[in-house]
Amino acid sequence: MTTQLLIYETAVPVSSGRHGKCAVEAGKGYAFARKLNSVPLMAVEFPQAAPEYAVVFAQSGDDVVPVVILGARQNENLYLSSDDAWQAKYIPAFIRRYPFVFSPSADGKTFTLCVDEAFQGLNYMGRGQALFDAEGKHTPYVDNVLKFLQEYRTQFLRTQAFCKKLKELDLLEPMQAQFTLGTGEKMSLTGFLVVDRKRLKALSAETLHQLAATDELELIYLHLQSMLNFNTVKNRLIETQVVTPSVPAVVAPEATEETTEASDIPVKTGKRAGASSTTKAS
Repeated sequence: MTTQLLIYETAVPVSSGRHGKCAVEAGKGYAFARKLNSVPLMAVEFPQAAPEYAVVFAQSGDDVVPVVILGARQNENLYLSSDDAWQAKYIPAFIRRYPFVFSPSADGKTFTLCVDEAFQGLNYMGRGQALFDAEGKHTPYVDNVLKFLQEYRTQFLRTQAFCKKLKELDLLEPMQAQFTLGTGEKMSLTGFLVVDRKRLKALSAETLHQLAATDELELIYLHLQSMLNFNTVKNRLIETQVVTPSVPAVVAPEATEETTEASDIPVKTGKRAGASSTTKAS
């Protein structure tokens, strides 16, 4: 299973033969995201996500992807309450599309609708939204799911193009974040990328005009402004009163990294973000 399916335990193609009598009951909470400390974000989501999350970039193979920070440690989502409710106004589309997902063919030209059969809201007792009608055809609910996933795919491609431009313009740099908990314990986190303001300001007027014309300059500034939300992650971490990680991660050997200590910022991304953390008690 690919990293983009990291929250899916048993994703199988949706079919009338297998799911003809299946229904999906919403309102079961977000327990499936309990161990996610970062999730991918589409560029179109920046305006809604930036006020509440730290939006950074991470290396995913040869590509760069935007991600939102959800926790400061491995297997930790600080945006999830004890009763599995999401504690933010905006919920990333990566989370909202669950338990459905597209599975691409080997050539990447066709996509199959899949559902995670491990989702606790999936049932054969008629609770919630049916997937198929009596004739074995998709219900309007499934049609809406397909539209959502098709739009997600479209936005994914647009986000790829945006990130490719950031790389071509050499605007991204590795960043290390440090913060101190109330106990004196210090955490250092690496493995994520941010836009360098100096490099951005050094771009030619023509390039800046092109970025502004495509609204990509706005996305960049939304990303930079969202850095303030690292303090939100820190505050949520302190509120949990959990100050010692069970499994410390290994710091990735970055060649050159800048360090920010301005606001004692915590950030620890997951698989897709590739961030690492170390802790030290003072």
